[in-house]
Amino acid sequence: MAKRRIGIDLTPLRVSTQYRRLYIAGFITALGSQATYVAVPYQLRLLTHSTLAVGSIGLAELVPLIVFGLYGGVLADRLNRRRLIISMEQVLMLSTAVLLVNALLPHPQAWILYADAFVASGAGSLQRPSIEALNQMFVPHELQRAASTLANLRSTTASIIGPAIGGLAAVAFGPGSVYLANLVTFTLSLAMLYSLRATAASVKLDDGDVAAMRTGLRYAMSRPDIVGTYVIDLLAMILAFPVVMLPFVAARFHETYALSLLYCGLPAGALVASLTSGWSHRIHRYGRAIVVAAALWGLGIAIFGFSSSLWLVLLGLAIGGAADAISGIFRTTMWNESIPPDMRGRMAGIEMISYSLGPTAGQFRAGVMAAWTTLRFSLTFGGLACTGSVGAVAVALPALWRFDARTDVHVAEVRELRAGEDHSES
Repeated sequence: MAKRRIGIDLTPLRVSTQYRRLYIAGFITALGSQATYVAVPYQLRLLTHSTLAVGSIGLAELVPLIVFGLYGGVLADRLNRRRLIISMEQVLMLSTAVLLVNALLPHPQAWILYADAFVASGAGSLQRPSIEALNQMFVPHELQRAASTLANLRSTTASIIGPAIGGLAAVAFGPGSVYLANLVTFTLSLAMLYSLRATAASVKLDDGDVAAMRTGLRYAMSRPDIVGTYVIDLLAMILAFPVVMLPFVAARFHETYALSLLYCGLPAGALVASLTSGWSHRIHRYGRAIVVAAALWGLGIAIFGFSSSLWLVLLGLAIGGAADAISGIFRTTMWNESIPPDMRGRMAGIEMISYSLGPTAGQFRAGVMAAWTTLRFSLTFGGLACTGSVGAVAVALPALWRFDARTDVHVAEVRELRAGEDHSES
């Protein structure tokens, strides 16, 4: 196995050509999207000078996240996943072109940023379940944890490079320069996605879309351990998601590089955790790892919100980022090892809602609470509330706390279903 001393197992990239191409395309897309993710709130801050207005961009993303996330999960289990991913990538590219045109106007319009966020949220929600389902399909069962770690490594690396470049470029050259660069990354990622081998329609579903969606929801509700992962991630993001407030935290400090540095805090911690995650292969009680990691995330964000020193603020973000990475590794591994392939797309839709709806609602919560009280109180209170609430979930859903991959019947079932599959060119 292609293991490194730093703890990263590269075997999934080596054994599956299709997974490797999908992985590279995702990294390229993430680079540009992360840069744009910095530029949009920065541009809104310049246009509105309001924490509430910046936080409210989450409301524009809320409805499409819920509706299209669930429906995207059904489509991922019904349609050609490759074709769906490519078409939504094209929509996302078009939405970025709209951002560029708006930025070049003599007087850019804030409402266009909200409308564009609505469209991009819908396209991403339709696309993401198919990506997650293909990731499970392309990687052998015994390599799912290695693939989860690689996914974290990709996202955290992109979350360091993209925001750092995006923050610097947005301040130095304007948001339009970031949107233009994102169009280039979309062009490259589309070329890589087109190189994927065509895949057949995912699963033959005899019932309608609504009935298929209900079947997925019933399956989720029959798995309190899985529901627990959704609830914990949702609470952690709603109560302690700090990213949208970073431009306002950076304004506390005189250093011109503060904004770019703050945007690197979370992914830097996540990158270190991912690179040193070799120990995670000895952990089989995934639920306990998720609970502990989410509690540490809340404590890290509380330190970030309360501190007045730039370096303590960065330390809090790094702690939170590391904890979030560990939680993500165990969540994704638990899902891919215990959810059967014919339900994977629909479950990915629900998962996407849990980890996307949380930040969307969380940025609105942070903005409203900061407007009503203070920015420091909003961030510190949210972090501490997160730590307390995930502990309560562990008590309320003991199936999550007891989950053990060595003895879980669902893990055994999926292992048997996937035994003998050929993933090298799948």
